[in-house]
Amino acid sequence: MYKALVKPLLFSMDPENAHDLMRGCARGANNRAVSGLLRSICQVWDPRLAVHVAGISFPNPVGLAAGLDKNAELVGLCSGLGFGHLELGTVTARPQPGNPRPRIFRLAQDHALINRMGFPSLGADEIERRLAKVRAMLPVLPPIGANIGKSKSAELDEAVEDYCYSFRKLAPVADYVAINVSSPNTPGLRQLQERERLQALLEALQGLNAGKRPIFVKVAPDLSFTALEELVDCCLRAGVAGLIATNTTIGREGLSSGTSEAGGVSGAPLRRRALEVVRFLGARLSGKLALVGVGGISSAEDVLAMLSVGANMVQLYTALIYEGPGLVSQINRGLLEFMELHGCRSIAEAGQAWGDSRAVA
Repeated sequence: MYKALVKPLLFSMDPENAHDLMRGCARGANNRAVSGLLRSICQVWDPRLAVHVAGISFPNPVGLAAGLDKNAELVGLCSGLGFGHLELGTVTARPQPGNPRPRIFRLAQDHALINRMGFPSLGADEIERRLAKVRAMLPVLPPIGANIGKSKSAELDEAVEDYCYSFRKLAPVADYVAINVSSPNTPGLRQLQERERLQALLEALQGLNAGKRPIFVKVAPDLSFTALEELVDCCLRAGVAGLIATNTTIGREGLSSGTSEAGGVSGAPLRRRALEVVRFLGARLSGKLALVGVGGISSAEDVLAMLSVGANMVQLYTALIYEGPGLVSQINRGLLEFMELHGCRSIAEAGQAWGDSRAVA
């Protein structure tokens, strides 16, 4: 139904207008009855799918990446679709409109998006209020992460306090906090991935945290392996819970669609580079930190590939736009089919079996 009826309608509209339309319709799922009904249809329950990472139990390894639900409006819907966790945001300390429209562009031939949203956000105070309210309304929810980024109006030397403000507000109502230092659409933000700046930021956040909430750091796919080595060392020293790899890319490799639009590319063209980065990080981390793979995930095979190179779980967003709301349950059913075929008792074993099968092939 989605591909036959809904998708053609949405794809006839400006991408952000289509998103706004769906967002308006989806608000009706923020109640127990609708969200519960969706969950009964879409959720794939099986203990073999469960993942235990950073002290949190996730019902399955397929999470929603930050970007779709920036302002805690779609929690009921996305929970009902069967995601193993939801990452909200990116949220900034101060309310801000983001970059001027148009700022999202479809590359349909490539199953990709370009965005230069620039963190449109209602601000940490409002998201704290909304998330507390939705938690009270919907008692059955997967783990929820709050993804926080720098306010555009905050200078780089003000970034630490800017992040700390958001952290103070959102950590108490989230299961984990993701630190976004890798979006290409906020001027200067990616400089926060540099060793000294990142170390100062993470030390300040950990000082506030006192081990109460797992902290994840979201990294760019465009860093060199040398820069990734330094980032891993910094994160290990700071004692964060894990890394999320990767954000969108400023590269244009693998695109068949000609475009001059600025912004970060997500979707299928990112898959290869994201897998390379996750493989590199997985080898360096050796299980010392959790690792979440993001970029081009659209099938059970993509999930298994990420698991086989070191990811503990994955996130997706762009594929949901192209494939529709049944994608998460389709992926989880595909994982279970693979696990049945290979006698796997856990997601970790499934990743190992996939890697072994590729090595033999």
